[in-house]
Amino acid sequence: MQPRNMSMSGVVDLAAVKAANDAKAKAEQARAESARQGGGGAVAPASLVIDVDEAGFETDVLQRSTEVPVVIDFWAEWCEPCKQLGPLLERLAAEYNGRFVLAKVDVDANQMLMQQFGIQGIPAVFAVVAGQALPLFQGAAPESQIRQTLDQLIQVGEERFGLTGIVVDADAGAGDEGGAPAEVPAGPHDAQLEAAAQALDANDFTGAVQAYKSVLAVDPVNTEAKLGLAQAELLGRVAGMDPQQVRKDAAENPAQPVAQMAAADLDLVGGHVEDAFGRLVETVRRNFGDDRDAVRVRLLELFEVIGPDDPRVAAARTALARVLF
Repeated sequence: MQPRNMSMSGVVDLAAVKAANDAKAKAEQARAESARQGGGGAVAPASLVIDVDEAGFETDVLQRSTEVPVVIDFWAEWCEPCKQLGPLLERLAAEYNGRFVLAKVDVDANQMLMQQFGIQGIPAVFAVVAGQALPLFQGAAPESQIRQTLDQLIQVGEERFGLTGIVVDADAGAGDEGGAPAEVPAGPHDAQLEAAAQALDANDFTGAVQAYKSVLAVDPVNTEAKLGLAQAELLGRVAGMDPQQVRKDAAENPAQPVAQMAAADLDLVGGHVEDAFGRLVETVRRNFGDDRDAVRVRLLELFEVIGPDDPRVAAARTALARVLF
């Protein structure tokens, strides 16, 4: 079944949100078409372990870390502990199946990276999440300790930055065995998703929210339902707002979470995406405890509306990481 173009009708200008949604729908259609041709939107297992040098660090590690946690293994050919740790990390990367990507850096060939990370000895293992480097451990640690560290890393990526990993296709990169490609079957939730989209078209935001939540209750990673829920909740919040009063409250209370979240919602539906993200990142910086967490969660919800592939989302994730760490 072809992905539906989600409705973005509402009481305010939704041009920016609709453009992001259309781009996401086109990407979904491209992945579906690729699947029909024998490919898919998923990556090959070989892509989970990559060799990285200084020239490719920006793309292979920093940019990729806005989608999935990247674990960096600093090693050298002459390092005996590295020869024990490296294969273990590679095996775990395959076992975790896209929850993180392993980047291997040969320190002899990349002295500048070694200096930038302040590494005094190898093997040394770091992680980069949303553009931020985190030290994990040094030396050949026991597998149980490594697993625990990876689990904590993945949890941080999911809860703080909404990073759910990448999809791995075990058949990606395999040779063509011939024959016609298999037809992509209709998804198990298509009827519910269609009903949710119709509710959204009718400005029944409560009904749309309930429908999308019912899908996510049994399929928590359903991309279309996550996007639709974020849109329906946003439209429901702004439908009853007095924009003039919201702007006035935000101007008079620059650090107040509720006022700033309401203004950010108006920013987003008005097409001022970067203003919305910047407003909430600054509000996270100004607050602590439950208030800070509430604003962070709202920002992650707005990321869902625009879509993870939008460069403005990647930039905002990096900015959020800077104020959180």
